[in-house]
Amino acid sequence: MKRLIFLLFAVIAGFACTQAQTIPLTIPPYKILTTKDQNLTPADLVKNKPVMIIYFAPDCPHCQKLINDMKPSMAKFKNIQVIMITFTDIRMVKTFENDYGLKAYPNFILGTEGYTYTVQRFYQLKHTPFVAIYGKNGQLVQSFEKQPEASDLLTAIKKV
Repeated sequence: MKRLIFLLFAVIAGFACTQAQTIPLTIPPYKILTTKDQNLTPADLVKNKPVMIIYFAPDCPHCQKLINDMKPSMAKFKNIQVIMITFTDIRMVKTFENDYGLKAYPNFILGTEGYTYTVQRFYQLKHTPFVAIYGKNGQLVQSFEKQPEASDLLTAIKKV
């Protein structure tokens, strides 16, 4: 009987862990304050255009490295709506945008979800950066739970 109960708990725990790691297939229901002091939601995205969501922290070394790695190939990302979301104060986001010259790329939108953690909970994030790439139909194409290489992102956007 004890073995049966143990086996039952093991199966339930395994199922719960498997479910927790599943990435949702749709764009998260975010509401961000952008560096241009505008509130944006997924309804503001250009229709029929791919989207890349990058959840980051301005003071995260891996996030900084990701942007530095992407910079030489920025022209290849021009047809993707890149939405960079964090939970930190908008002043930190504005500093990050300035430090990395992201204002030069109109397809990059940076903003904070504040302390709602809606996106963080949506993806069940434990680390930054997290990247999710969505096709023109708004469905998930590929996600990266740890810092991807810029070449991996370029390969993924070819699928959209």
